[in-house]
Amino acid sequence: QVQLVESGGGLVQAGGSLRLSCAASGRTFSRYFMGWFRQAPGKEREFVSYIGRSGINTRYADSVKGRFTISRDDAKNTVYLQMNSLKPEDTAVYYCAASTSLVLTTEPSKFNYWGQGTQVTVSS
Repeated sequence: QVQLVESGGGLVQAGGSLRLSCAASGRTFSRYFMGWFRQAPGKEREFVSYIGRSGINTRYADSVKGRFTISRDDAKNTVYLQMNSLKPEDTAVYYCAASTSLVLTTEPSKFNYWGQGTQVTVSS
């Protein structure tokens, strides 16, 4: 089992940057592929990005491609989401998630563990 704690959210102006971090407990972090999701008020939770166990395979939602970068540091049991050129439509609660699935997927139901979320607000 793993516990996930996100940090780094906040209020930023459009065009600004934030770096989200997700710290995982336990010594089996490298066994999970990691993802970021977000949920805006009144909307369903949506996929943002994932990174495979090796750190090589990554995927991004079209809406964030070219602006967001996911990375992981297994020595620190942490996954990051660097968010640049932020837009008001990026405003949401951002969740970190861990999956034991052998197949990389964007489907939230395939992620076994979730953090509590961190609020990102982008003002225009």
